[in-house]
Amino acid sequence: MKRTAIVVLSIMLVISACLTTLRPVLAEGGRTIAPQQSAETMRRALFNVQAALMMGNGSDAQSHLAAAEAIYNDDLSAPIRGADKATDKRIRALFKQVEAGIAAGNAVQVAAARGQLWGEILGGSAAIIFQALEQGDAATAKSWLLLREFRTATKFSRPPADATLALSALERGEITAKVALETVRADLWDTYQAKMNEAFAETALANTRHFLAKRAEAVGMAAGYFSALTVPFEAQKGAEGLLTAQAAFITLIDAAIAERPFEPALTDVENTLRGFRAVALSAAAAARRAGQFSRFIALVSVEYGRGVRDGQVINDIEIQEALTFRDAAQAAFDDLYFSLVEQETAAADEIRERLRQIDADIRATVNPAQVDNSVNQVAVLFSALIPTEWGALNTESDFDVIEAVLDQLSAALRAGQYDKAESARVEAYAILDSGIEQKLRGFQPELGNEIEMLFWHGTAEQQGLATLLGSHAPVTEVMRGLGVLRAKLNEAESYLSSKSAPAAVIGNSAVIVFREGLEAVLILASLLASLRSAETRKFRTPIIGGAILALGASALTWVIANSLLMALIRYGERLEAVVSLIAIGVLLLILNWFFHKVYWTGWIAGFHSRKGRIIAGGLAVGQIISLMVLGFSSIYREGFETVLFLQSLVLDAGIGVVLQGVLIGLIGVAIVGVITFALQVRLPYKKMLIVTGIMIAAVLFIMVGNTVHVLQAVGWLPITPIRGIYMPHWVGQWFGLYATWQGIGLQAAALVYVVGTYFWAERAIYHKKHTQAKAKKETKIAGQVG
Repeated sequence: MKRTAIVVLSIMLVISACLTTLRPVLAEGGRTIAPQQSAETMRRALFNVQAALMMGNGSDAQSHLAAAEAIYNDDLSAPIRGADKATDKRIRALFKQVEAGIAAGNAVQVAAARGQLWGEILGGSAAIIFQALEQGDAATAKSWLLLREFRTATKFSRPPADATLALSALERGEITAKVALETVRADLWDTYQAKMNEAFAETALANTRHFLAKRAEAVGMAAGYFSALTVPFEAQKGAEGLLTAQAAFITLIDAAIAERPFEPALTDVENTLRGFRAVALSAAAAARRAGQFSRFIALVSVEYGRGVRDGQVINDIEIQEALTFRDAAQAAFDDLYFSLVEQETAAADEIRERLRQIDADIRATVNPAQVDNSVNQVAVLFSALIPTEWGALNTESDFDVIEAVLDQLSAALRAGQYDKAESARVEAYAILDSGIEQKLRGFQPELGNEIEMLFWHGTAEQQGLATLLGSHAPVTEVMRGLGVLRAKLNEAESYLSSKSAPAAVIGNSAVIVFREGLEAVLILASLLASLRSAETRKFRTPIIGGAILALGASALTWVIANSLLMALIRYGERLEAVVSLIAIGVLLLILNWFFHKVYWTGWIAGFHSRKGRIIAGGLAVGQIISLMVLGFSSIYREGFETVLFLQSLVLDAGIGVVLQGVLIGLIGVAIVGVITFALQVRLPYKKMLIVTGIMIAAVLFIMVGNTVHVLQAVGWLPITPIRGIYMPHWVGQWFGLYATWQGIGLQAAALVYVVGTYFWAERAIYHKKHTQAKAKKETKIAGQVG
């Protein structure tokens, strides 16, 4: 075995040496070597250093070190030094440590320095990317982004491509360099913290097995990744906290190299990092991880109990699946740990320790009751620890777990274990039935029924999994049925997680802004119309000044309202439901004014009455202030209503989409304003108000439908599907129409209310005129008689 290992190492050394030799030839041939190519070549050379030293060949180790250092000096040093001199200085110091390790024949020291070197190179690359984006240089950022690492991809998580997508969007001009920088930072920092956590896990495992070189390399990697995270760490922990953490890492590396007491040093580093998270999880992401954890940890004891009997393993696949689900639960918990530890350190640490113990127990083939007890204790601790909103039904996490269980079904099929595949099918359906199916029955009953049939006996086009597995159909046929089911599940996930169509939100935002702006223009034009003479023109300036102040106050109100919503965003759909209900209430209150004459006669008459009283006494300081207040109040009311209506759309589609509609609406208002005030053209305001009022009624109809949909999603309204009616996905996105009695009924009620108030107002006006006419006639007759 030893001789084989030496042969393999020798072959790898020869191949790597050839690649290193070819590198300068390619460079001399005029081909530019990309940063990631140089870095990978340098990394291979450093591996050769350690391999040669393990084989007792110090001179070869020294040659490979020289090659690695030359690559760094020629291709990487200058850009890294230009972006971060401290990183370049640390890298050069690490090369010296490798050289010292070769001289001392200390492979452990070389391993630690090699691991740390790679982490520092990644940190240097990140610094170059950040600097390039600060300067608006997308090309340099894109070139160096190739020199990065990704989170370890599993069936439960995929490596994010946020940074790559952001740079592509920046090149196309779709986002600003500032937005791209924020996105890339979040992606890289989140990745390197995850990689640091993985390095710590490898450290603990290597320490348990007494693999000293592997332990040292993992410690070095963790330290290198931490160097890439010093900026967010210092922002959270302060300069003193950063110095403490750096000192703890130095002590840990020394302990790994010199074989000093290692566990205390490792604990010290973990305590120093406690509570640190480079990129905070959003409320939605945290809830999704919490749902994943709860589902996966519950499956651990189920799978393990099926695989062990009387202290003996009866099914290896079941044990492997128990470990897989435990790892998935661990991954979800790792993402939540730094948030949970701030709330209850002891409980979070106990969960983490119990997860490690569950792993050890499974590998030791303990009694299933012991694993089941540990899993139950973890579940109880976790439920008590997490915020209430995290524990709510989470559709996204359920889809994640169903996908994972279906992966297990596929694995069992490939192994020819149909009974195991059937067990996985039942598990996946149980998860579907516990939450997802309930929502589908309300929002898309046909799709829900189709998915249920695909789990069981099938449809006219495709046999169901239960039928296929029960008849031991060929694997290809079962996999085809599984593919159809997965496609339908993807469709359901897209449907349940979708928001309103962006174009629909833009249109609604534009209508709201234009309608309220048109009203503001009408009021202001009416107030100024009678102030055109030489004696009264002086009264126009304070009114216009007040109107301008109202615009600024409306913008400030938008900022305050949006900041308040962002502070409460963790409440997710429940916040959206509350805000939408308030907006609908106010919209219903004012909509009945839009359709009868009382609104634009009585309301505007009130403003004229106030104006008349103010200007009666001349233009003193008091009159100026009063006129400014008049101009302010006439416009700010419209601005306040607009801000309120738009906030529910912000929660639905995001601020960027809504602002596009706001811009379109403001352009329309500006055009009307120019025509009215600059060109002195009188527009058909009454007709325009009626038309835009009808458009607002349509917005109300959509808003009611979407709000009912959200209320049903959070469980505040029941879901009663309308049987036999199928609503395509786009109908819900564009018009807020969902095939439930609650949604359709309340939308109809809103329209009945608006139309009813119009006819009621018209009837009241007619009755009032009729009464006045009758009284006038009677008075006239009485006068004639007298």
